[in-house]
Parts: sequence; structure tokens; C-alpha cells
Amino acid sequence: MSIEKLNFRATFQSLMIVIMLSGCQSRGIETDIPEIQPPEEIVITEEESTEQLVEDWEVEFRQQRFLADLLYDALNALADDRLLTPIDDNAHGRYQRVLAYDPNNKLALEGLQNIVRRYIELAEEASRQGRFDSAQILLDRARFVDEKNPEINQAQLDLEAEMNSGDLVFELNPQALLAQSDEIQIELSSIAAQAREHDAFLLITAPNDAQARWVYGVMRESVIGYRIRSNIELGSHAIIRLRMPDEEASVSPATEDTEEKPN
Repeated sequence: MSIEKLNFRATFQSLMIVIMLSGCQSRGIETDIPEIQPPEEIVITEEESTEQLVEDWEVEFRQQRFLADLLYDALNALADDRLLTPIDDNAHGRYQRVLAYDPNNKLALEGLQNIVRRYIELAEEASRQGRFDSAQILLDRARFVDEKNPEINQAQLDLEAEMNSGDLVFELNPQALLAQSDEIQIELSSIAAQAREHDAFLLITAPNDAQARWVYGVMRESVIGYRIRSNIELGSHAIIRLRMPDEEASVSPATEDTEEKPN
């Protein structure tokens, strides 16, 4: 073989070796790029799962206990007629707090309606005694709790009928009544004379039975020969209401001189 051919073959082999080495280096660079690994699966042990369930149960238990305490306190406030007042200790506020946590709580929703009914009862009592302004305030409070309650509208109509009844209403001075003063005895005699004049039925409201019967006795003695017909009702005010004859049909006459109606 000639020297030229040997040199050509050596040069060719050297070139092939360079090309092969370059290819190996390229593949080495590509393998330096890390592969994307899938996220590691989180395994929750049975012990961890039980602890989470216990924790959730404790949170739920504390919330239910909190709501139960609110409902219990609200019920006591309702029984004591702490309906909207005092501002920091009333039934309405507690029921609203329950509904803030549980908007569909049946006991709280029923409690609000019970507040409305109690206000209507108090309004009817005030209206019957002739305390019409107080009765209107009580109905307005019922509307504040639930203006959509249909019972309020009927109670409003009843109140307006009472206000237009033509009855005479006399509010007595509580201090004078307690002292049984001469001034109040003169006032009671005047009221008794009007009762005889109109042949009216009397509703006597007083803070206690003794005061109510004293009022009736003074009036009876001031119109000797005329039988005063009346009912006695206990309440926080001292009031005499003369029901005119056209209203008398709706009132049951006393079996004796007086018939006490507990408050």
C-alpha cells in the first residue's frame, strides 16, 4: 500500500473517532436534564384519620352545646317577658344569634313567633284595660320581630275597635291609691256616679287584690242603692274602665258584686 493511501486512511479514522466522541458528549448533556417525577402520594394512616374525626366531632359538639345554651337562655328570657329588652339580655337577641349560626334552626324560628304572640297578648291586655297607647307600642314591637305575621293585623283591628268603643277610662294615681287619700276617694265617687249615670260595667285594674277591692268598696258606698257591676283584674297600673251599655253584651256580668280575673 502506498504512503498516500496510508495517510488518507489514518486521517479518515481520526475524523470518525472525533465524530463518535462528539456524539457521546451530546448524549451526556441530555441525560443531565432531570426527569419530571409524579407527586408523592400522601398516605393517611388509620390513626391520623381517627384523630381528625375526633377533632371534627369536638368542634361540632362545642357548637351544638353553644346553640343549646343560647336556646335555653332565650326560653328563660321569654318566660320572664324579656322579649326585646334589656338590650343585652333578651329572648329576641339570643334567637337571632342562633339563626346566625343555623339559619334554619326550628326552635329559634318558633321562638321568634312566640315572642310575637306574647306581644299580642300583652297588647290585648293593655287594650282591655284602656291603656291604648301602650297597646299600640306593644303591637309595633311585634311587627319589629316579624312584620309578616298575620295575627298582628287582626290585633291592630281589635285595638282600633277598642279605641273607638266610647268607653271612659280613668287612670288612678298609684301613690294616692296606696295612701287611700281623700282626693282619690272623691275621684272614685265621681267615677261611680258616671257609672250609675251610664249604667256602665266597670273593669277595675290594680296592682293587688286588696287595693282593687278597696276601690270597689269606696265606689259602691258612694252610690248607695245602685248595684255596681264590675270585674277585678290585677296589673301593674291602677285603672278604671267604664264599659258603655253597647259593649256590655261582650262582658260576662259578675255572679256577685265583683269577679276577680287574674292577670
